[in-house]
Amino acid sequence: MTSQAASPDAISNDTSSTGASSNDVAGPGISGRGFARSLGAVGVGTVVGILLTIGTDAIFHRLGVFPKQGEIPTTGALLLATVYRCVYGVVASYVIARMAARRPMMHALVGGMLGIVANAAGAIATWNAGPQYGAHWYPIALILTSLPCAWLGGKWYQAGAAKPDPSN
Repeated sequence: MTSQAASPDAISNDTSSTGASSNDVAGPGISGRGFARSLGAVGVGTVVGILLTIGTDAIFHRLGVFPKQGEIPTTGALLLATVYRCVYGVVASYVIARMAARRPMMHALVGGMLGIVANAAGAIATWNAGPQYGAHWYPIALILTSLPCAWLGGKWYQAGAAKPDPSN
C-alpha cells in the first residue's frame, strides 16, 4: 500500500463539518477567488446591458426615433425603449450566467435585482420631474420586467449549457 501525500490544494480546500473551506473569505462555500469571479460576472453583465442601452438610446435620438433631449417622448418611443431594454436585460443576464463559476441562475437573478434597484431609483428621481421623462407607466414597466428578463437570460444560458458537446 502506497501512501499519497496530500497536495497543497487538497489541504487548503479541506472542509469542516460546516461545509466551509479553510480558505473561505466571504462565507461558507464562497472562496475569495469565487467571490471575485461572482462580482466580475455581475459587473461585466451589468456593464454590457448599460452600454447596449446607452448606445441604442443615442442612435435612436440621432435618427429621430426618439425626441430631442427635453422633449416629451411618445408612447410608441417608450414602448420601443421598453422592448429593447427587456431584450438587453436578457442578454446581460445571459452574460452574467455564462461568466459565473457556479449557480448561474442565482447570478442572473442578482443582476435582475440590481435592475430593480436601478429602475426604482430612476423612477423616484424622475417621477414628478416633468413630462420630458415620460409617462409613469414606463419606469414601472422597467421595474416589473427586470426580474423576469433576468430569469430568461439565466434560462437561456442553462438551455445552452445543458446541450451535449457534439464533438464527442
